[in-house]
Amino acid sequence: MIGSKSNSRHVDPLKVPNNISILVENLKKYYTKNDREIRAIDGINFDVKKGEFYSIIGRSGSGKTTLLNLLGAMERPNSGRIAIGSQTLNNLSEKELTQIRRKKIATVYQSYNLIPVLSAFHNIELPLLLTGMNKQERKERAEKLLDIVGLMDRIDHKPDELSGGEKQRVTIARALANKPEIIFADEPTGDLDSEIGKEIIDLIEGINRDLKTTIILVTHDRELAKRADRIMELRKGKILSIQEGNGNKIRANEVNTRIARDPSYY
Repeated sequence: MIGSKSNSRHVDPLKVPNNISILVENLKKYYTKNDREIRAIDGINFDVKKGEFYSIIGRSGSGKTTLLNLLGAMERPNSGRIAIGSQTLNNLSEKELTQIRRKKIATVYQSYNLIPVLSAFHNIELPLLLTGMNKQERKERAEKLLDIVGLMDRIDHKPDELSGGEKQRVTIARALANKPEIIFADEPTGDLDSEIGKEIIDLIEGINRDLKTTIILVTHDRELAKRADRIMELRKGKILSIQEGNGNKIRANEVNTRIARDPSYY
């Protein structure tokens, strides 16, 4: 369970500042292994502003994956508080958490997680089937997203007919399908060479800039992390530091000028 109501001793969720996308207070997640308590996340506090590009770095075992699972409402902490906007996750039922995952957040994984037998178009259309959109609306939305990520010429290609970079672009387009407030990018360049990886980060950065989508980038690559507005480093479940990145000083060239000129296209 994401905490319990008896553990929700913090301020009312309505008191979360309007400019905050994610608020974390005294968050703890422990596991037991061979009768040993492992403190995966050990009492951390931080916030992410709306529209911010925020990176989380750390070595293997630092707690990055556990934290991402907690923020993405995939796991429940032992104690502490997570708020997504004005909603405190601790107080939500499993059904309500599912709605958060479907409507407010999306995740881009290193391994793509595309359906092998479906085309790029149908992989992107898949989450739209749960929204009540009719067939024509789904078609227009999926095609628009393929255009945004620059893959209209791959609309009918299946994953095994796409390069690694193209697969990740489809994954990003699928993540955008329901217009999430927050995108978690979990090592999105891990399986790509440096040049293609930079293009993917350019795309993610452009989405953050042009669509004002909050981005949480989890990476072990310090150079990629520096492109964010802020960088949080984890070590053994604790926050080692939170530093300013280059995001507020350096931005990639426009990835999709149509969005930059006309955000309503999204």
